[in-house]
Amino acid sequence: MRGHRLTKHKTSREEREALLESPQDEDSMYEHFTLEATQGQKPIRIDVFLANLLPFSSRSRIKNASLTGSIAVNDKTVKASYKVRPGDQIKLLLPYPPGPELEAENIPLDIRYEDDSLIILHKPPGMVCHPSLGHRTGTLIHGLLWHFGNLPQPKGEETPRPGLVHRIDRDTSGILVIAKTEYAMAHVSKQFFDHSTDRNYVALVWGDMKEDRGTVVAHIGRNQRDRKIFQAYPGGEVGKHAITHYEVLERYGAATLVRCKLETGRTHQIRVHMKHIGHTLFGDKEYGGDKVHGGSGSRKYQQLIRSCFEVMPRQALHARSLVLDHPVSGERLTFESELPPDFQAAVDLFRQWAKEGE
Repeated sequence: MRGHRLTKHKTSREEREALLESPQDEDSMYEHFTLEATQGQKPIRIDVFLANLLPFSSRSRIKNASLTGSIAVNDKTVKASYKVRPGDQIKLLLPYPPGPELEAENIPLDIRYEDDSLIILHKPPGMVCHPSLGHRTGTLIHGLLWHFGNLPQPKGEETPRPGLVHRIDRDTSGILVIAKTEYAMAHVSKQFFDHSTDRNYVALVWGDMKEDRGTVVAHIGRNQRDRKIFQAYPGGEVGKHAITHYEVLERYGAATLVRCKLETGRTHQIRVHMKHIGHTLFGDKEYGGDKVHGGSGSRKYQQLIRSCFEVMPRQALHARSLVLDHPVSGERLTFESELPPDFQAAVDLFRQWAKEGE
């Protein structure tokens, strides 16, 4: 394979460790490869060609990539049987495989659906999805390893390992999908990468939104002064393209309950976009939502906000629904989860406030 020009677009180990502290931009959850076949390349199946060139990737990963449309030659998807030709421009997308072996922990999981390919679960607020420098134990992955280890396994087969296709913040609750097989991981990851899934969130934001619905289009990138958070760059000079659609569900005067639909999957996307349009998420400590905004300043209003902060000491964001195609049957599936008790309690307090008035 001498002479082939291979470019691997990926984050370093250190960068990935840092990204795991919070849900990362979904584009960086995949390994991206681009390469050009030399002029002397003899015809050979592309799966064999890639397996020889990428010995660190298993044949099954490459096969699943071809089955899910993740191999493109000259910007057109190809099957595993495609014969590589001189000068071909090849692009390959691979979801990162599950990390190294971790010790399973008996952590209760709220599983809403499970079959041989997928697990759909409701993640409670406060649970970290993936082990990282600051969270070595007690994560969702640790609990899933315990769950997988207690499933009946066909004789002679290894226990499957959970594939985390996407993540949500520690203090965000809601629906998550877990892949149980390598093929399911490749198939669902490709859906997320292509933005063909349908994801809806519910957020409680400060202030009374003027419009009933709208769309925020603004790049998202690291904050220049605080690298732990992100900010919107509407001019597109920094960061990555991001689109969030929103619709008002209820108005409380001092706050608004909205539904947000993600068209892209950037880190902290809803939190950053809502702040950008002047409606920071209620309780969002990193983006200023834990300070009192607006209101009359009356004693009654101050008591309302204190009560809401007490019942919900986190950002008011919930991954309400997820729609995706099943990797085996192809059926379009819809999963939903109700607001968790703390979020519902805060909503009830604002509803009562709006009903009674000042």
